[in-house]
Amino acid sequence: MLLSLLDLWTAYWEFVASRADTVLVCSLTAALCYLWGRKSQRPILVCSKAFHGFLQQHCPVVMESFSPTPWCWGGRLQTVVSYFIKSRPSVTYRNARIRTADGGQISLDWVDNHTSAAYPESSTRPTVLLLPGLTGNSQQPYVLHAIKQAMSHGYRCVVFNNRGFGGEELLTPKTFCAANTSDLEQVVLHVKTLYPQAPIFGAGVSMGGMLLLNYLGRKGSESGIVAGLTVSVPWDALKSNASMEEHLNWLLFNKRLTHELCNAVLRHREILEKVVDIENVLQARTIREFDERFTTLLFGYKTCSEYYYDASPDKKLPYIAVPILCLNAADDPFSPQHAFPVAIAQELPNVALLVTSHGGHIAFLEGWFPRGETYMERVFNQFIHAALEHPQDIRKACGLEQEQEPEQTCLVSA
Repeated sequence: MLLSLLDLWTAYWEFVASRADTVLVCSLTAALCYLWGRKSQRPILVCSKAFHGFLQQHCPVVMESFSPTPWCWGGRLQTVVSYFIKSRPSVTYRNARIRTADGGQISLDWVDNHTSAAYPESSTRPTVLLLPGLTGNSQQPYVLHAIKQAMSHGYRCVVFNNRGFGGEELLTPKTFCAANTSDLEQVVLHVKTLYPQAPIFGAGVSMGGMLLLNYLGRKGSESGIVAGLTVSVPWDALKSNASMEEHLNWLLFNKRLTHELCNAVLRHREILEKVVDIENVLQARTIREFDERFTTLLFGYKTCSEYYYDASPDKKLPYIAVPILCLNAADDPFSPQHAFPVAIAQELPNVALLVTSHGGHIAFLEGWFPRGETYMERVFNQFIHAALEHPQDIRKACGLEQEQEPEQTCLVSA
């Protein structure tokens, strides 16, 4: 009996071992299950105890474990895969263009949500203001998903397209940069003028998040925005640029973004050649070179380093006077972890820094087939609803209702 069992086992093993495809499949399955289980962990939430309590009650997704897609190893792969496979929900926009003080124009894409059951009155319907990334616009997958989330709650949406990227013509030789908030200020004023009784929630992604934070820091209590959310913000532009110039990051991301920026300059060559040497700009091979040859000149900075220092939002956080939740991944190639303003966030009652171990840049893919909504969308979905449906509670939790004693802060695993 013992001999027959041994013979059976030997025959079985010889059959399995002789099939390379079987061994490969079994090994990959085991490896993926191991990696998925190892990477599944709760994010780190840095905020005051009161803000933590509010989020725990009204935005419980920040307490959940985040399990990144098991076949996406590392932030670079998450970022690349998200770019290629993310779905694009159908959204119908109403485009409107507003003129600026310098004679230029800004393209705004609206979703009015007239069928909103929660807010049938347009005058009081909350507005979600979305700010895309460096070369993004209202057609980006993350924007479309965010709009679908906001519409499900009955909110109105408007996308602030950076000059030259919303399909509009440049009327003046001025584009945009992360440090210049004048266009955003005019957009917020425009929205408040149209709907003075409706609260505005601001959401910025990547460079759009930098712009939002810089605006909130400069305007303080007069920002016209009730709360904000940022995703994948580069906190220190100098450190971010150094990360993006690492060889693999340059090859995967920096080179493509620089090419898109140069193409935008080329599209508007007729108006921009009045103020810059177009041929010199088009020879840029990195974002830093582009900023040295274009952005710094256009916005009056003496050096690129001066511009990057002014554009970095980390030091603006203490001047922000609204609740703000900031989502970042520790393996984001655009925003290195050592630049996250953890120490600053620990001292502020109205700032929550949510950090996942994995997720890349504007990715946060989860599940085996991550084409649809991801962890990023779930955070957005719950936080906008929490902030807009419980405005007094969140302001009280963030110490914004009245002057309070300094509150003990906590650094916890959500």
